[in-house]
Amino acid sequence: MFDGFIGKKIKAQGLTHAVWVGGEGPPVLLLHGYPQTHVIWHHIAPVLAKQFTVVLPDLRGYGDSDAPADDAGHTVYSKRAMAADQVAIMAELGFEKFAVVGHDRGARVTYRMALDHPQNVTRMVSLDVVPTYEIWEAFDREASLAAFHWPLLAQPAPLPEVMIGHDPSYFLHWILRSWAASGFAFDPEAFREYERHFTRSEVIAATCGDYRAGATTDVAHDAADRKAGHKITCPLMCLWGAEEGFAEQGGRSPLEVWADWCDGPVSGAPIQSGHFLPEEAPEAVLNHLIPFLREGK
Repeated sequence: MFDGFIGKKIKAQGLTHAVWVGGEGPPVLLLHGYPQTHVIWHHIAPVLAKQFTVVLPDLRGYGDSDAPADDAGHTVYSKRAMAADQVAIMAELGFEKFAVVGHDRGARVTYRMALDHPQNVTRMVSLDVVPTYEIWEAFDREASLAAFHWPLLAQPAPLPEVMIGHDPSYFLHWILRSWAASGFAFDPEAFREYERHFTRSEVIAATCGDYRAGATTDVAHDAADRKAGHKITCPLMCLWGAEEGFAEQGGRSPLEVWADWCDGPVSGAPIQSGHFLPEEAPEAVLNHLIPFLREGK
């Protein structure tokens, strides 16, 4: 699915990360979300590789990357730790400064990287996400139904691991199909790849660790930044799904929300898509993405 890309195993932060690299030009890091892998970029990455050096990691705990055990403080899968992974991976590849595009959990890693490592991130793109702090602050009846997995996966181990592990294929299929726009069909090869990884017990445990961090460590880091007035300084673009998307929860436009978190310029738009913008609406995403990334050349 990624002709011309080279697969690498890169050591960073004491873990081995699966990373694919292709193209030539300014570096762009693409970060996937839950419950997927780097394969979500199979429409986007080959097009970007015509103008950019594209880096596609599997986040820690996902895909072919290492999945360490969570700790009591839920720091192992904090977005701070995952952002540090990505800075180290890019340094290993020879890139000190780079643009980052993140979807879902990958977008949470992206904005944490922009806050913690502003010297490295030149531009950032958020796909169907607003900050974790904002999600929990706005959590109400509507949000709890749409994003039921947030409190479910954050429950103490091993409750969600046992429940999902009873039939992980069913859970994965239900999540992917219910979060996508009605009538959308995933590429069969991509779907098989998601299933190959998500049905592994260590990935289920790691992804629960990801959401436990989101309910504890991550929101604490966000709250500390809010209190300190610490904001994102690089240009930010947000795109969100107009159908079945999550970013519009809370009654405010994602543009309004992100503007509160930024000192730099903020732009964005809704896309006619469900949650999985890179697969459901790749052409529309690229129409926004390429001009934004080229501005930073």
